[in-house]
This record gives sequence, structure tokens and C-alpha cells, in this order.
Amino acid sequence: MTSAPRTPSAIDKVADEWVDTIAVLAPTLGTYIGRSEANDRFGDLSPAGHDEIAAATRRTLQQLDALEPSDAIDEVTKTDLSSELRLDLEFHDAQWHLRDLNVIASAAQDVRAAFDLMPTASADDWAVIATRLAAVPEALRGYTETLRAGIAAGVTPARRQVTEVATQIDRYTADDGFFAAFVADAAPEQGQLPASLARTLADNSAAARVAYDGLRRFLAEELAPAANEVDAVGRELYALNSRRFLGATIDLDETYEWGREELARMVAEQTAIANEILPGSSVEEAVAHLESDPARKLVGTEALQRWMQETSDRAVEELGASHFDIPEAIRTLECMIAPTQEGGIYYTGPTDDFSRPGRMWWSVPEGVTEFDTWRELTTVYHEGVPGHHLQIAQAVHNRAELNSWRRLLAGTSGHAEGWALYAERLMQQLGYLDDPADRLGMLDGQRMRAARVVLDIGVHLGKPRLDGTGVWDAEYALDFMRKNVNMSDQFVQFEVNRYLGWPGQAPSYKVGQRIWEQVRDAVQESQGDEFSFKDFHKRALDLGGVGLDTLRTALLPR
Repeated sequence: MTSAPRTPSAIDKVADEWVDTIAVLAPTLGTYIGRSEANDRFGDLSPAGHDEIAAATRRTLQQLDALEPSDAIDEVTKTDLSSELRLDLEFHDAQWHLRDLNVIASAAQDVRAAFDLMPTASADDWAVIATRLAAVPEALRGYTETLRAGIAAGVTPARRQVTEVATQIDRYTADDGFFAAFVADAAPEQGQLPASLARTLADNSAAARVAYDGLRRFLAEELAPAANEVDAVGRELYALNSRRFLGATIDLDETYEWGREELARMVAEQTAIANEILPGSSVEEAVAHLESDPARKLVGTEALQRWMQETSDRAVEELGASHFDIPEAIRTLECMIAPTQEGGIYYTGPTDDFSRPGRMWWSVPEGVTEFDTWRELTTVYHEGVPGHHLQIAQAVHNRAELNSWRRLLAGTSGHAEGWALYAERLMQQLGYLDDPADRLGMLDGQRMRAARVVLDIGVHLGKPRLDGTGVWDAEYALDFMRKNVNMSDQFVQFEVNRYLGWPGQAPSYKVGQRIWEQVRDAVQESQGDEFSFKDFHKRALDLGGVGLDTLRTALLPR
């Protein structure tokens, strides 16, 4: 990091003001980055609310277009923010918001998930939560209005996403579901809540449950009958989503063929390692052998959380002493069991002042009670250090160079997830996966990510099936995924539903890794003997989150 803060430019001012705008118009994003001024409410999820955000986007883009960069940092900011704002407007013009419902990252989940990151240490914190709980019904009314406008316009999500989200809502609103458990556990550090606040929390939580039940009825009774019967979104919308998740334009057909080749390479590498684990065995036999080893198994979520934390703490300490410059402020990473049971594993970044540290979350599916350390070790490195936590928290820490947008909101899935897969391979190179079982686990994840490139593009572009029996569809995708991962069937089903409803996101991991490695190799070739991996990583991470086209422009020699 630079020792003296950079004098903010006019472009920095526009970027900072855009963060202020987002914190007001999209308070759940504000909560995510630690902006608490709108923690007591939600944004307007109605069509009018989406139009308001689009108008603000156009104003910000006009301001940005009128300015000239003052230095290389400004060049990156203007390039990346302009690209993002233009893409947001393309999505609005394509009416994506009218069909924006899926099993992992739509308003149906975001409204509930906002409570996961809210402070709960004091009675005042719980008073803010009570107010936001009271705002859930209006937020969901606005969201329903938007989806209903989609029905009228003939712009609807796939029926599979509608029915799956309705099932999720059943879990949110059950007597032992999220809202009931959340307020039942309210206990500030200094003592009990005032009786009046406890009653308000209970009443507002009940109102939120009723509102979610209303959303579920709308999904089942109105949206499901009007929803698309096919899961594929088609080439045009898929290309738009791919650009969003990568911050780069790729050749989808070439990437599909590359994904097939990469998958074959992962299978070959796994087969060779399986023979190291159990001579003469297949991958499936080696996996069965490892799964029967009690020394490599964790039982219960408490054991999982404890192992995650110990593994993460060790990586931070050792890598911070040798291969990376890890500032003290980002050496804390909390490993958490998520309050939901959706099947995802994810990271949330620290707040701007680090009062809330970076967190690794594991949403354990219902019924899953055992976990294999050989399979999950690389996940801790992926989500923690040197993966997402090092990448994202280091950007937050780089106040000397980066404006608040660059530190807190910029970036794409391809940049973040591509780095995390790059980091997994790096840990192998650094000797942290010398145990063949741990390498097999890493490759299991890499194979899954390669399979997702093929599956995602195959389904949404209607590619011919690999067996020549027709075109890709949900049934074939599920069978394909079951053959390419060694995970519980609950997890596999959730994952496939996620890909079907979130087009372009799943390939961003492996495609992002590919682009990260291409950039590194090009820089190494240009610098020759002067190249340093440590210096390259620092230079790259000091940029903060960027689109992958911007990453190329910023790092490659001109």
C-alpha cells in the first residue's frame, strides 16, 4: 500500500457519490458494505424504484463521461465504472428486473439475508432491526408489483425457479424457520431487551412472516402459471449476463469447447491422483476409500465451524509471514455457519472501518451432518486466505489509493471467483495440498467448476447434448452434474437449480481463473527474469475489484 493518501480527483468524487446513491436507493447493498444509515429500511422494489435507479445511473454516467482521468488510478476507475453503469442500463432496457427471481440471488433472498449482517450487540441495534422487519411487507409488495408487471409484459422467470423459491419461503416462515428463530434469539450483550422492544420484534417478525407467505401465494397462484416452461434464457440474454459476471466479452462457443477440454483434463488429473491414494483404483473408488476414513471426517456443524476457523487462522498466520503482505486489520476472518439451509458457501467482506470483519459462511443443507476435510480444505483457502478474504479485504484496506466505490462495490464474479480458483492452485504450488487426498479434493472442486462451464452454456444456449440424444435441458444437466461431482445429492440439486436460474454466473469461476492465468503468464513473459509472483499479486490486488477486461488493460504492458 502507498504510505500517503492520494488526493481525491473529480472522478473519485463521482465514484464516491455513486456509493452514497446506492446506499440510499439499495439499502441491502449498503448493509453489505457496512453503510448503516439506511439499515432500518429496504429500497423500492417496485417498477418505479427500478426506474429511479436507472435515472440515477444515467446521471452518474453523464458526469463520468464529461471528466478526463488525472492519472492511472483514474483511468481504471473511469473505465470500469462507466462499463458497469452502461451494462446496468442495458439490463434495465432488457427488462431483466421483471423476471429477476432465482434460488440464490434475487430480492426473495436479499430481503431476508439483509438481517444476517446487521449489528445485534445492543438494544439500539435490535430497535433498528425491528424497524427493518416492519419494512419487509412493503418491500415484498413492491417486488410482487414488479413480477406482476413482468406477467403483463410476458417477461417471466422459469417455472422451476418460481416453485423452488416458494419452497424456500416455506422454510423462512415455518414456526422454527428464520424469522421466528431470529427474534427468539435476540439477546444484546449488556442484558435483556426491554419488554416493549421484545414485543415489537415479535410482532414485526410475525408481520414479515405473513408478508413472505403472501409472496409465496403469489408465486404459486399467479406467477407459476405464467412462468416459462423452459429454463434456457437464450443466446442474447445469456451473453448479457456473461458480460455482467465477467466484466469481459468472451466467445461463448469457443469457451464451451474449452470447457469440455478443461473438464477432460481435470478428470485425467484426478485419475492419476486416485492411483496415488489407492493403487489401481478409479476416482470413485478413491473417493469411497477416503469417505470411509473417520480421521478425515467432521461430524456436526460445530465441528465444521471449529475446523474452518482453525484452518483459516493457520493460513493467515503462515502466509502472512512468508508469501503475502497481510495488514493487521485484515488478519481477522470469522468462519460462520449460516442461519439458512440453502447449500451455498460464500464470503461477505468487512465493513469500511473493519468493525465487522470478513466472514466465511457455510449454509449447510437440511439433513447434512457429516463433512470430509479432504474435500473441503481447498474451500477454506478459496473463501479465506489467499482467496476472497485476502482479495476483498485488502481492497477495503487500501484507502490510500482507492475511492470508496473501488474498495467496496467494484468488481465482478469473474474477477473474485477467478482469483479464488487461482488461489486454490497457488496453495497447491506452495505445498499446502501435498497430501494426495487434499489435492483430489481441490481437483473435485476444479472439475465441478469446469463442468459448470459446459453445463451452463450448454443449457442456456441449447447446445447439443454430449451423447447426441438431443439438446441440453434440466434433466440432462442434473445427470451430467451427478457424474462429475462427489457431493451430497441435496447439494447437487441445489447447484443445478442455481445455474438454471442465474445464467452466466457459474462459468465465471473457471473462465475467470483462465483469464487471471492468461494475464499473469503475459506479464511474466514480458518481464522475464525480473518477474516476481509476490509483486504481481500485490499489484493486482491493489487494484481492488475490477472487470476482467479492465484487469487486462491495467496489468498488461502497452
